[in-house]
Amino acid sequence: MKFLDQAKVFIRSGDGGGGAVSFLREKFVEFGGPNGGNGGRGGDVVLECVDGLNTLIDYRYQQHFKANTGTHGMGKNRTGADGADTVLRVPVGTQVFEDDNETLIADMTEVGQRVVLLSGGNGGFGNAHFKTSANQAPRHANPGQLGVEKWVWLRLKLIADAGLVGEPNAGKSTFLAAVSAAKPKIAAYPFTTLHPNLGVVSIGERDFVLADIPGLIEGASEGVGIGDRFLGHIERCGVLIHLIDGTQDDVSRAYKSIRYELAAYDERLGEKQEIVVLNKIDSIPADELKEKVKILKKLSKQDVLQVSAVTGKGTDMVLYGVIDALDAQKAAKLEAARRKVEPNWAP
Repeated sequence: MKFLDQAKVFIRSGDGGGGAVSFLREKFVEFGGPNGGNGGRGGDVVLECVDGLNTLIDYRYQQHFKANTGTHGMGKNRTGADGADTVLRVPVGTQVFEDDNETLIADMTEVGQRVVLLSGGNGGFGNAHFKTSANQAPRHANPGQLGVEKWVWLRLKLIADAGLVGEPNAGKSTFLAAVSAAKPKIAAYPFTTLHPNLGVVSIGERDFVLADIPGLIEGASEGVGIGDRFLGHIERCGVLIHLIDGTQDDVSRAYKSIRYELAAYDERLGEKQEIVVLNKIDSIPADELKEKVKILKKLSKQDVLQVSAVTGKGTDMVLYGVIDALDAQKAAKLEAARRKVEPNWAP
């Protein structure tokens, strides 16, 4: 399945049906009176969050969506049928923005969530509606209300528990393949990964979703390389796994550049909890490894985990670290909710 995380679509709600001008025509009834029915309501444009999708590729091939017009009113006081709604089905994590690509309309985070983007026009009144004691035979009816139209942006931000960040060729895709059943493309050249990959990681009796995004390089926030386009996919992650290639000479530069790019994209992303991991330890001499771990520990002010994604050595420690971080965050949220519901009691 091809991956697409952004699409621009045109949507239009249905026009309301027009009211009818009609009079009762019946044998022996000289003044039957008006009996024109009202028009039906136009269809809505609805956004629905569904399971089983992880891309917006469908909206590359169809960009225009229009709801149906309501049926016109008819004689014998018959009201027209409402127009059918048009439903846009999107994956979990999709955000909808106005045409300026900045104003958020809706954030689809749960399967089954439905949001009406545009409401259909109301149906017009038939001439029976306008009958009064002064005018018992009105010969006019209302037309249906016109629908509304606009362009909107759909932007997908994958929902994962943890995200992998690092420079190109740091071993992120290899790590994902080693700890999950995902099969990302792996090769010995930069930017092998061109779109995000998701994998379900199982460790012990627990599992979580891990996201791998294309590598970041210095200047990514200004559009260098693939840029920071895919950083939105890790905005919702609870914890980041910062993978650093241990075979490079300057690990401090690699660490600082990624931290800078994260903060330049979004301050909240730069403040997320991270697990610092030095990868490819099977290719580094022991003395050099010890020195690089010391440098990273001083920069990150936390313990640095050492792994080899190729052999699988040390990967379990990283996964247990993610589980611990997610559990701590969940406990903190529950405690905050409890304090909000039960304020501190004072005598």
